[in-house]
Amino acid sequence: MIPEFGHFALILAFCLSLAQAVFPLVGAATGNRQFMALARPAAAGQFVFCAVAYAALAYAFLTDDFSVRFVALHSNSELPTFYKFAAVWGGHEGSLLFWTTVLAIWTLAVAVTGRAQPEAFSSRVIGVLGIVSAGMLAFTLLTSNPFDRLGLEMPVDGNDLNPLLQDPAMVLHPPMLYIGYVGLSVPFAFAVAALLTGRLDREMARWTRPWVLGPWIFLTLGIALGSWWAYYELGWGGWWFWDPVENASFMPWLVATALIHSLVVTEKRGLFKSWTVLLAITAFSLSFFGTFLTRSGILISVHAFASDPARGLFLLMLLALITGGALMLYAFRAKDLAGEGGFTLLSRDAFLLANNILLTIAAAFVLFGTLYPLFLDALGFREISAGPPYFNVVFLIPMLPMAVLLGIGMHAAWRKTPPDLLRRKLKWPAVFAVAAGATLPWIVFGRASVLSTIGLAIGLWVVATSLVDPIMRRLGRGATGAPITRAQWGMYVAHLGLGLFILGVTVTESYDTELDRAVRPGETWHTGGYDFEFVGLRDVQGPNYTAVEGEFEVRRGEKLVTVLRPQKRVYRVRQDPMTEAAIDAALHRDIFIALGQSLGGDAWSVRVRVKPLISFLWIGAVVIALGGLIAVTDRRHRVQPAEQAERVRVAPVPRPASRPAEGH
Repeated sequence: MIPEFGHFALILAFCLSLAQAVFPLVGAATGNRQFMALARPAAAGQFVFCAVAYAALAYAFLTDDFSVRFVALHSNSELPTFYKFAAVWGGHEGSLLFWTTVLAIWTLAVAVTGRAQPEAFSSRVIGVLGIVSAGMLAFTLLTSNPFDRLGLEMPVDGNDLNPLLQDPAMVLHPPMLYIGYVGLSVPFAFAVAALLTGRLDREMARWTRPWVLGPWIFLTLGIALGSWWAYYELGWGGWWFWDPVENASFMPWLVATALIHSLVVTEKRGLFKSWTVLLAITAFSLSFFGTFLTRSGILISVHAFASDPARGLFLLMLLALITGGALMLYAFRAKDLAGEGGFTLLSRDAFLLANNILLTIAAAFVLFGTLYPLFLDALGFREISAGPPYFNVVFLIPMLPMAVLLGIGMHAAWRKTPPDLLRRKLKWPAVFAVAAGATLPWIVFGRASVLSTIGLAIGLWVVATSLVDPIMRRLGRGATGAPITRAQWGMYVAHLGLGLFILGVTVTESYDTELDRAVRPGETWHTGGYDFEFVGLRDVQGPNYTAVEGEFEVRRGEKLVTVLRPQKRVYRVRQDPMTEAAIDAALHRDIFIALGQSLGGDAWSVRVRVKPLISFLWIGAVVIALGGLIAVTDRRHRVQPAEQAERVRVAPVPRPASRPAEGH
């Protein structure tokens, strides 16, 4: 009975999404305040019924109700409770329900916090979100109902959750990505509402900015968690493989990053209005495209959910309708979004524009590399794949100059910057970055390459330029009495995280040590500066799997560094063999061991990797997200214009002259 109750709640949510899509937009167009007043109750009701439907499906999993087809396919009575709850989004139908529920939460948040906005504008935003909700709920109900019953063929036990997903990182990774993916629908709705209104002023940009930062933070953390999971779970010791589904989450992140910077210029200077709107549309379109990519059956990936072409066609039509409609509106209205001024080439405006262009080019390269093989395959040509060799090269083309310009742009002023100001601030960071990049590889690793030198220099450049202002102000040099705002702190912290990330990528890719070999208990070998000994094997019983666990002692000289115990698991229901790597993580390096296949007798294949500075990848990503969190808490994003004007009227006038350019 509970699944039927959940199904009925989903139908009611769909009905309310239709009301949310129609009445607020019609009311805003005709000036009917009664219609506009329905926006918030419809959004709240849709949230309630989506939450009820989600709770009903979760209850079915937790109570092992295998009469529900989706539960039978993705759970098992022996599955730990933690993973039973996570299994709700572990398959196609449940992930769509989670998608729509997250969208309902974002919509409710917009409805609650948007009361101070003009009623017509707020109604348009909620109405556009209603259109997206109605489309996704219709898709769920018509093609992917998670509450379908099996009837008489109900199994005694379930098929179990995909063993790849039975991992803490994968429990957290999909929700993080979904919150980010779906959250980009909010700036999309703001952009379409601005087009319908016919204007995008600085105030609207200020309203929109937190709604980009929020999803961007979750998307950053979700991508980082997915990368971390791929590093230790897949057994090959990589951290990014340019898988099409990995790319599907990375592309909207790149465009959302460009959107954040473009909104800064629109808010502060009234420029790039039409470009900002186009980026908002593109970011959500790419996130929706990722939803299509994982469910269309056009690719095979460990991340893909479904392989039903009919579902893929439905999503493609929905994508064309929503994105196509927004782009048509943009074509008619973009001319009304004229900028309010100009700028010189040596200004923060120009550097942020360059940042936007390079990030967009990077996203375009990734999109091309993702789709080109699929198009060739669809046309019947020889199958090819665009793997790391392609992406690693083409991605560096826009990213290296962007990182260099980023360090300069942080310290440029709006409209026009005196060259001497930048020279004084950035001379010593540049000297430090170049000198350290050229010497550190030789000192630490005894060798260097052109790419490792350039990568280290650029990473150190970004780190150093992120710390210049905070250090100078701490030392009292160049201080004006004006405190660093939270938006500025967020900028410095996020860019510091990017610099750490660049350092991690450069050192890991340049100085990774890898060894694949056959070993027997009692054997020792040396690699990456460490001595390894294969001590032996033992059998392990897990809650729903059996495993063979190897024991390896790692020494440096006479000192025991760690004991690592990788496993080769077999899950009882699906009989899928899984490699569980063992990692000794430290700030300066990771030691990675994966147990491969039995080679007969007592010999086993083993993969050993020593990866220097790989922790900087995860630390850098977390610091980037922390920067976004600091920026989104800036009070100026929440204070209404009247309050701001009052504060400006009573506040003392700051000294002119050398106040640093306001950060983003």
